[in-house]
Amino acid sequence: QVQLVESGGGLVQAGGSLRLSCAASGRTFSNVGMGWFRQGPGKAREFVGGIGRSASSTYYADSVKGRFTISRDNAKNTVYLQMNSLKPEDTAVYYCAVENGGYSGSTAAVYDYWGQGTQVTVSS
Repeated sequence: QVQLVESGGGLVQAGGSLRLSCAASGRTFSNVGMGWFRQGPGKAREFVGGIGRSASSTYYADSVKGRFTISRDNAKNTVYLQMNSLKPEDTAVYYCAVENGGYSGSTAAVYDYWGQGTQVTVSS
């Protein structure tokens, strides 16, 4: 069983930055793919980005490309989502997810474990 705990959410003004963390426990972290998703008010859950076993393999939704950066620290079993130039439309609950086979793409159903989410609110 894998446990994921997100942290770092909060309230920020438009144009500001936040860094989310997702700490994992319960299996060999370096072998898994990690994804970040978000769900805004009244919206479906959407893919934000992912990082494969190799930290050089990253993928981003077009809506966040150039503003968000995903990284991982296997020694700390943690993946990060650095969010810059935040916009009100980035307001959502952000979730991290693990895929045991190393997948880090946009299909939510493929992921095996999910965190509880952390709220990000961007004010205009």
